[in-house]
Amino acid sequence: MVEARISRRSLLMGGAAITAWAASPVSAMLRTIQPGRDAAAIDALIGQMTLEEKAGQLSLMASAWGGGVATTLNPAGDNGSFAAQIADAVAGKLTGVFNGNGAAMALQMQRAVISGSRLKIPVIFAADIIHGHRTIFPVPVAEAASFEPSLAERTARVAAFEAAGAGIDWTFAPMVDIARDQRWGRTMEGAGEDVLLGRQFAAARVRGFQGKSLSDADAMLACAKHFAAYGAAEAGLDYNSVDVSERTLRDVYLPPFKAAFDAGALSTMASFNEISGIPSNGNKWLMTDLLRGEWGFQGFVVSDYTGDEEMILAGFAKDRRDAARIAFLAGVDMSMKSGVYVEHLPGLVRDGLVPQALVDASVRRVLAIKARLGLFDNPFRRIDLKREKARSRLKTSLDLAREAAVKSIVLLKNDGNLLPLAPTARIALIGPFANAKTDLNGPWVVYGDNAQAINLATGLTEGMAGRGSLAVVAGSGVDKPLAGGIEAAVAAARNADVVVLEIGESENMSGEAQSRDEITVPAPQQALAEALAATGKPLVIVLKNGRALALEGAVKAAPAIVVGWFLGSEGGRALTDVLLGKASPSGRLPMSFPIASGQEPFHYDRKATGRPNPSGDLLPYKTHYRGIPNEALYPFGHGLTFGDIVYSNLAQNSPAMAWDGSLEISATIANRGRREAEEVVQLYVHDRVATVTQPIRELKAFRKIRLPAGASEVVSFKLRREDLLFIGTALKLTVEPGTFDVWIAPSAQADGVHGTFDLSAA
Repeated sequence: MVEARISRRSLLMGGAAITAWAASPVSAMLRTIQPGRDAAAIDALIGQMTLEEKAGQLSLMASAWGGGVATTLNPAGDNGSFAAQIADAVAGKLTGVFNGNGAAMALQMQRAVISGSRLKIPVIFAADIIHGHRTIFPVPVAEAASFEPSLAERTARVAAFEAAGAGIDWTFAPMVDIARDQRWGRTMEGAGEDVLLGRQFAAARVRGFQGKSLSDADAMLACAKHFAAYGAAEAGLDYNSVDVSERTLRDVYLPPFKAAFDAGALSTMASFNEISGIPSNGNKWLMTDLLRGEWGFQGFVVSDYTGDEEMILAGFAKDRRDAARIAFLAGVDMSMKSGVYVEHLPGLVRDGLVPQALVDASVRRVLAIKARLGLFDNPFRRIDLKREKARSRLKTSLDLAREAAVKSIVLLKNDGNLLPLAPTARIALIGPFANAKTDLNGPWVVYGDNAQAINLATGLTEGMAGRGSLAVVAGSGVDKPLAGGIEAAVAAARNADVVVLEIGESENMSGEAQSRDEITVPAPQQALAEALAATGKPLVIVLKNGRALALEGAVKAAPAIVVGWFLGSEGGRALTDVLLGKASPSGRLPMSFPIASGQEPFHYDRKATGRPNPSGDLLPYKTHYRGIPNEALYPFGHGLTFGDIVYSNLAQNSPAMAWDGSLEISATIANRGRREAEEVVQLYVHDRVATVTQPIRELKAFRKIRLPAGASEVVSFKLRREDLLFIGTALKLTVEPGTFDVWIAPSAQADGVHGTFDLSAA
C-alpha cells in the first residue's frame, strides 16, 4: 500500500534513518569518497557483496509508485506493489527506480534501504526530465531554434534545481541524436539536423543539468542518449534499423555524444536500434572499443527501457539469459526495466560465461558515480519535502520559461509586414489549440501540468488588455472535424480585421513511437485553413509542432507563418509577445522544412551528387523529385525578424589560410528596417575537392547580434584548419589543401555574401 501522505512519524523515521546511516560502517568507509580518490573503499565494499547484490546494483526499474503521467509513458507492467519494490531494494535487487512520485516516494524507499538493507548502499532516483520538471520549457528542438546554447544551459539548470529538489539524482537527458528525417517523432527531443548545433546544445545541457558539482543538492547526473545513431532510423520509423557507414557515424552521429562526454556527462543510454545488423545493446565495438577504449569514457551505460531483452525479438539473442550475457559482454553496465541482469547475471558468472572481474568493474562504475552524486555522504541529499514545493515554479523560473519560449519562436514568412499585430485590432483566434487546456507543455513531460500552462487565448487576452476585440473559435478538432466548426470559424473571421489560426500537431503526435508517414497539417485543420483563406481576411498561421512540417495549400500561402512549437508553461504569453510586437522574433530553424513529405530524409548539408540541378529550371536527368527542386521550402537557419536585414561587404584578411594559421572573414550586417531586430549570422563552408566528397555547405560558426533600427555591425569569424576537418579514407579526422567556398548568410540556402579561400599545404 502506497503511503500517499507523509506523516510526522514518517519524517521522524526518516531522521532516524539518516542517523543510522551516519553511524553505519559503510557510511564511515564511503562518505568521504571523492572522484579519483579512495577507490579502495569502493573495492572493499564490492568485496563484501554477493553476486546477487552486484547484479542488483546493475538493475534499474520503473517506480511502482509513478509520478504524474509516468505510468502512461512507462507502464508499470509487472512492477508489482510499491511495498514489494521496496522489499527488493532492501534485499539489494535493484540500484534505483525512475519516474517515481517525487520526494514522498524517494523518502520511503531510501529510508527503508538505509535502515534495513545489509550493506546500506543508497538507491539512485532517476526521471525523464527532458525539458523541465514543474516549470516546463520549450521542447528541446524548439529551444535549439534560439541558436543560444547558453539559454539551454540556463533552462537545464532550472530543471535540475526543481527536479533535484524533488529527490531526483539522474535525468535521462539530453537526447543528442541528430535527426534528419522529420517523420521520426523523437525529433522534438534533440537539437535538429546540424552537427555543430547538436554538439553545442549537447554540451550546454550537460553543464546545466550537472551544475558546478554533481554532489551539489541542485545537480543531476546527465545521460547522453541514445547511443548511437537512433536519429538515422530507416524511414524515420521509431525502433527501426539503422545502416550507416562508420564514416557517417563518426562525421554526423557521434560528435554530439563526444561533446556531451567532454562536458562531463557520466552516463549514456544504449539506443533501441541496430547499426549494420548489430543491436546497440549488443555492440561491443560501440559500447566498449569506441566508447571506453578510444574515447576513455569513465561513466556507465544503461540500456533503454527493456532494450537488452528486445534483442530476442530482433533475432540476436535466443532468450533472456542470452540477452543478459550479450548485453553485458558488449559493455551495457545497467539493465533498465527488463530484469535480465538480476535474474541471470549471477548464474552467468557462476557458469563461467561472464567474468566476475567485468561485473565488478561495472559495479565499481555505478558506485563511483553514486559517490560523486554525494549519495554516500548523505543518501537524503536531494530528498526534502519542503524543498520540493519551495523550488517549484518560482517566478524567476517562469520568467525564464517565457524568455526561452520567445527566443524559440521562428517567423517563417511575413508578407507585407502583416506582423506585428496592433493590440487594438479585431482578432479572430481560431484553431483546435487556441483555447485548449491540453497540448501546451509538449511531449515527454512527466511532472508538469497542462492546466498550469498558458494558452494563446489567455496570452492574447492579457496582451490586448481590453483594447480591440478577441473572438476565439475552435473551428476543428486536431484530427477530426467539428460539427459546425468551419461555419463558426468563417463567421468569426468575417467580423475580424485579421485571423490568427493556431494549427498543427497534438502532444501525442510527436515524441517516442509517434513517427508520421506524412508530416503535413492534419486534414480537418487544413480544410479549416482553406475555408478561412477564402474569406479574404489576412491570415496569420501559428504552428504547433515538434518537428518540421510540409506546408500545403492555404497554410503554405498564408502571408504570415509563425513556428510556435510546444513552448511549455509560458507559451501563450511568449507567442503574444511576438504577435503583438512586444518582442522581436529571433529564432531560426534547427531543421529544414521540406517542400513535400516525400523528400524526407532531408538535410541542408547533403552531397551535390554527380548530377546536381543548376540554378533555375528543373532539368531532366538531374537530382530532384518530379516537379520540385532538391531544396527546402524553409531551410535550416531560416528565420525572419521585424527588421529589414541586409548582408554586404564580405572581407577576408587573406585569400589563403596557412596550414597552421587562421583566416578572418567578415561581413557587414545592416538593419534597414524601422524596428530593432536580432539576427543569427551564420558561417558556412564547402570543400570543393576532397578524397571523400563533402557536403554542399556546412555550418562552421554563428553569432547572434542585436541591431537597432538603422544600425549596422561588422561581424567577424575566425577559421582554422581544425574547423575544416572531416573523416577521411582511413576513418580518421583529416583535411587536405585546396579551395573552399565560404558564405556569411542568414540561412543554409541563402546567398548572403560569398567568397573563396585556399588552404595552403603544410
